[in-house]
Amino acid sequence: MNLTLKVWRQKNENTRGKFHTYEAKDISEDMSFLEMLDVVNDELTHKGEDPIYFDHDCREGICGMCSLYINGRPHGPKEQITTCQLHMRSFHDGQTVVIEPWRAAAFPVLKDLAVDRSAFDRIQQAGGYVSVNTGGAPDANIIPIPKVKADEAFNSATCISCGACVAACKNSSAMLFVGAKVSQFALLPQGQAERKERAQAMVDQMDKEGFGSCTNTGACEAECPVGIKLSNIATLNREYLSAKIVKEAEVH
Repeated sequence: MNLTLKVWRQKNENTRGKFHTYEAKDISEDMSFLEMLDVVNDELTHKGEDPIYFDHDCREGICGMCSLYINGRPHGPKEQITTCQLHMRSFHDGQTVVIEPWRAAAFPVLKDLAVDRSAFDRIQQAGGYVSVNTGGAPDANIIPIPKVKADEAFNSATCISCGACVAACKNSSAMLFVGAKVSQFALLPQGQAERKERAQAMVDQMDKEGFGSCTNTGACEAECPVGIKLSNIATLNREYLSAKIVKEAEVH
């Protein structure tokens, strides 16, 4: 198939960007979206032009690096897949495809389609961990945990930190991401010792990074490639409110 690509090009955070038009010719429907971009970049390189800069790593839907906004949707037209899992059979011959980076003040553009998502790392570092000694694996395995809670914690832990929730939200909210990271520990016994400090510290860091408030529209859940549920935001709100009421004076 032959496609017309309208790609956002921007040298860095401090320069103005704009769309450039490229032709992608003889593209196989069996290619992944990133492989299609590789083909376009090969042609640009042969012409002596600067290739399109985009993030990628595992190309197996695990790492969350492939942060592309495709035809108005994070990760493209399919549900619960990442960009690297999107194949060209989802498009048709002659179609125009618009490709942009995540649009959020907290995710400044590094170059072209790649953005700086280190804000997520700083939120995680603020409290998304268990620092108390929980013993070795045999000790942890003898702690009784209801299956429902274990399943909920596991589902929350599947968040790949790609940022699609932020890109989909009108307020660029990171509540779904933070909710998932808080929930995976709040639901398990090992996370109880630091649960109140964790909720306050991660929400405070989220606000400091410049993410907006939750819009309650559910766009984040709809566009999440791994199906993180809105219930995680409810858990985050409960954890944060409880922390502010019960233990705020002890958090530094």
